[in-house]
Amino acid sequence: MHTIKNIIFDYGNVIFEINFKRAQDALKQLGINDIDSFFAHKNHNTLFDDFETASISPIQFRDGIRAAANNNNLSDTEINEAWNSLLTGVSANNHDVLTAVKKKYRTFLLSNNNEIHYNWIINYLKETFNIENYDGLFEKVYFSHLMKLRKPNVNIFEQVIKENNLNPEETLFIDDSPQHIAGAKKAGLKTLLMDVHPAELISFLNKNGILNL
Repeated sequence: MHTIKNIIFDYGNVIFEINFKRAQDALKQLGINDIDSFFAHKNHNTLFDDFETASISPIQFRDGIRAAANNNNLSDTEINEAWNSLLTGVSANNHDVLTAVKKKYRTFLLSNNNEIHYNWIINYLKETFNIENYDGLFEKVYFSHLMKLRKPNVNIFEQVIKENNLNPEETLFIDDSPQHIAGAKKAGLKTLLMDVHPAELISFLNKNGILNL
């Protein structure tokens, strides 16, 4: 990793733990069948892509969940709680790890996200860590619903590269999703697939020569 000067981090299951099984179970409880085709790590209904690019509003997203569950009586709170059950929290000392990485590299966050999850995360950061957002841990933070672009589409990577004048040959992208890694490669980025639990981020970075802690 001697040629790497910049690192772009994914968020979910790299820094912050998410639990697809828990979210699947919660959505099932709302009445949604065929959950593996509706919402899973590697494939999902287009409703989620649309929400992550802000093509639809939270109101339209919740209406989509009601339609999928065939239950117009589901409340906003029930849907939000089921959807937010995906979110577990920041693993171990990962904020300290990010601070250490930032001292050696230009660092960026690039995450597929949506308004409901984003609001939950911001509140979680304030209550748990007494920080307002991630602006202090990265040079710049990118969320798909604010960009109206999402991974693995190559244009989202190209925008981050262009806005920050990054040389792709000197830029590493770390993600837990193979399809996102494939998109980053199309943009010319170096890549690492995160294949361990986010609590092991520091050992993962040490193993791959990014840190020496």
